[in-house]
Amino acid sequence: MKSAVFFVAFVAAVAADKIPDFLVPGKCPAVNEKALFEQQIPNHSKYAGVWYEIALTNNPYQLLKQCVRNEYSFAFTAPYVILDTDYENFSCIYSCVEFNYGYYADFAFIFSRSPSLSDQYLRRCEAAFKEIGVDVSRFAKTVQGSNCPYDTQKSL
Repeated sequence: MKSAVFFVAFVAAVAADKIPDFLVPGKCPAVNEKALFEQQIPNHSKYAGVWYEIALTNNPYQLLKQCVRNEYSFAFTAPYVILDTDYENFSCIYSCVEFNYGYYADFAFIFSRSPSLSDQYLRRCEAAFKEIGVDVSRFAKTVQGSNCPYDTQKSL
């Protein structure tokens, strides 16, 4: 019996060591989507178009760290929430997925309609993320600029 308990404890310890860094124990932060929707009904046609990634939370599976530009058409669905946007300058996007055994993975993005974003919009996004409990120190800046070979083809 002792050896069976030891074996189970050993397997659990080894498995815990293999959990990716972006998985966090617990549940996704509560996001009051209804309140966000009432403040500003999402307008997907206004949101569609080109967005430049300004920053995102660290993600080992995000291979591109610079020159990230996407064109969204909203012909798809995704588990994300637009925390704040004015549709013309910036957008703050949050996504969180819960997994079995009490872990979740969350991802946050700051987008701009141009390769740079003014501090006033960065602060608005930081405030929106802080409000739901996202640690803004987790963000990594995406390098954009004149050296970027932006592709004119649609990314998404």
